Amino acid sequence: MNTTSQRNIKLPIYLDYHATTPVDPRVLDAMLPYFKEAFGNPHSVTHEFGWIAENAAETARAQIAAVVGARTKEIVFTSGATESNNLALKGVARALRGERDHVVTLETEHKCVLESARALEREGTRVTMLPVEKTGLVDLDRLREAVGPETALVSVMAVNNEIGVIQPLTEIGAICREAGALLHTDAAQALGKIPLDVQAMNIDLMSLTAHKMYGPKGIGALYVRSRPPVPMRPLFSGGGQEQGLRAGTLPPPLCVGFGTACEIAAAELAEEADRLRSLRDRLQAGVTGALDGVTLNGDADRRVAGNLNLSFAGIDGDALLMALKDLAVSSGSACTSTAMEPSHVLRGIGLDDAATYASIRFGLGRFTTEAEIDYAIEAVVDQTRKLRQKTTGQAAAS
Repeated sequence: MNTTSQRNIKLPIYLDYHATTPVDPRVLDAMLPYFKEAFGNPHSVTHEFGWIAENAAETARAQIAAVVGARTKEIVFTSGATESNNLALKGVARALRGERDHVVTLETEHKCVLESARALEREGTRVTMLPVEKTGLVDLDRLREAVGPETALVSVMAVNNEIGVIQPLTEIGAICREAGALLHTDAAQALGKIPLDVQAMNIDLMSLTAHKMYGPKGIGALYVRSRPPVPMRPLFSGGGQEQGLRAGTLPPPLCVGFGTACEIAAAELAEEADRLRSLRDRLQAGVTGALDGVTLNGDADRRVAGNLNLSFAGIDGDALLMALKDLAVSSGSACTSTAMEPSHVLRGIGLDDAATYASIRFGLGRFTTEAEIDYAIEAVVDQTRKLRQKTTGQAAAS
C-alpha cells in the first residue's frame, strides 16, 4: 500500500457521513457572531439585542423553507430529527384520536419512528408496519391496501440512513391524498442531497436536521403544512414559542448554522451529487473488482449518491471494522450502535444474520477525496483477504 504522504491524505479517513458531518467552515463563520456580539434572546423583542437575534432566526427559517418548497411560517424549529419525528407522529395521532386511529409506517424506518409508533400503539392507536422489498423500497400496491379512511398518518423515510435508498415520495403522497391521510417523511438523510418539494410530493410533515448536512448538532426542524392546517398537539408545555408547537428558547447560532447549511447545499446540490456518485462508483468498482462475494445492499439505482452498503461473505463485519483502523466506517445506524443485534434494516430487506453481521456502510461526503477512496479500496481489499485467509486456516485446523 502506498504511503499516506505520497497521496497527501490524513489518517484516519472519515467515511461515516451518514452518522454526522463536519461543520462546513462557511457555516461556522456565519454562526460565530451569534455566540459573541449578537447573543440576544430572540424572544426578547423589546430591545435591539433581541431584534437582531430574532431576525437571524427568521432568516434561517426562510432559508430552510426555501430548500423544501415550504412557506417560512411552516418551519418549526426543534432540537433535531428525533424530536421532529416524535412530534410528527405523536402530535398528529393524539390530535386525531377518536377520528382516525391508525398509523402506517415501514419496518425499516429509523428507530425513533418505530419507537414512537410503538408508544402510540400502547396508547390504543392501531399501527401497521409494512415490510419492504429486497431493494429496500416500499411496495406501492401494498401501501395502498394498508391506507384507509381510518388512517391518520403514513410515515415513510425519504432516504434510508443505512442503505441509502430513496423512497418514491411523490407516489406515496398521491396514495395518502386519495385516502385523506397525512404523509410524514423523515428527511434527515435527504435534505441537501436530493431535490425536495413538499408541494409537488404532497408531504404534510417533514423532519429535518442540520448535522447530517454540514450544519451544527442540536438543531432541527419540522415542516408542518399550514394550508390546510395539520392538526397537532405539542409534546411538552412552555412559553408558546414556535406557534405553540415547540416551547423553548431558540438558539440563534444554531438556527443561523442550519439556515446557512441549507443555502449552501441548495446551491451546490447537483454538482456535489455528481462528484459523490463518481467517488462511490469508484469505491464499489474497486472493491468488487478485486474481491468475490461482495454484495450491494439496497437498490442499485434509487439510492443517495454518497451511500454504499456492502456485505462481505466469509468474514465478520466487526472484525473488518476493527481491522480498518484507518477508516471511519460503520456497520449501521449510529443511533443503534450499542445494540448487540443485527440491523433491522438489513434484516428487513431479507439478509440473514451472517450477511447482516458481515455488512459495512460507507458514507461519502463533501470533503471526501479521490485519494482517500483509493486508499480505502486498498485497505478494504487487503484486510478482507487477510480475514478470509484466517477464517479458512482456522476451519482447516479444526
